[in-house]
Amino acid sequence: MDWLVKIGGSLFPENAAELLKSLEGTGVAVVCGGGDFADRVRYYDRISGFSESAAHDSAILCMDITGRLLSDLCESAVPVRTLGECREVVGSGLTPVILPSELLRFTDPVEHSWRVTSDSLSLIIAHMLGAKLLIATDVDGIYTERPPASDAKLINEISAKNLLSFGETSVDEALPELLIKLKTDCYVANGKFPERVLSILRAGASEVICTVIRGD
Repeated sequence: MDWLVKIGGSLFPENAAELLKSLEGTGVAVVCGGGDFADRVRYYDRISGFSESAAHDSAILCMDITGRLLSDLCESAVPVRTLGECREVVGSGLTPVILPSELLRFTDPVEHSWRVTSDSLSLIIAHMLGAKLLIATDVDGIYTERPPASDAKLINEISAKNLLSFGETSVDEALPELLIKLKTDCYVANGKFPERVLSILRAGASEVICTVIRGD
């Protein structure tokens, strides 16, 4: 498969379900962000001070939850836990939704902190699959300022090295570091507009509203 689409938790459930249904027959794999479930883990972590590994593992389990629930809303989606299952489902013409906790249990090379979210974890899974990563979120891409600032402008293309100075944007802080390490690119697009996602999958980012983050 050529692409892994990460459906952001901010799109769950309605926009996420619409996007997932639109991906039928495209041959892509999907992984989901933890959404509100992961936000609750972060909230209770601030109150109780869990260990970094406990919070990290729990946030990954939240990705399982959203993925399992989302796949239930789409007849063409199948929840999977291994790369082998993922490839089998793609081969059958359906859309695999990866539940990543088992996959990342022994192959998780990232730091355990809130700098790392489902964005970076999705990039790791895309690397395992030999696929390109498209992050579908609730904004159009990376901006010069955090929306809804009146002077925020969409950045159509940016190097991961330059993005390092931005901190947390619509993607997590660790993602640019991983893009540089893995020498790969990723795309960030608004998942509320499935046609934009489909255009990128079919023809790349040319003339599509999105941000390309280069790992060079």
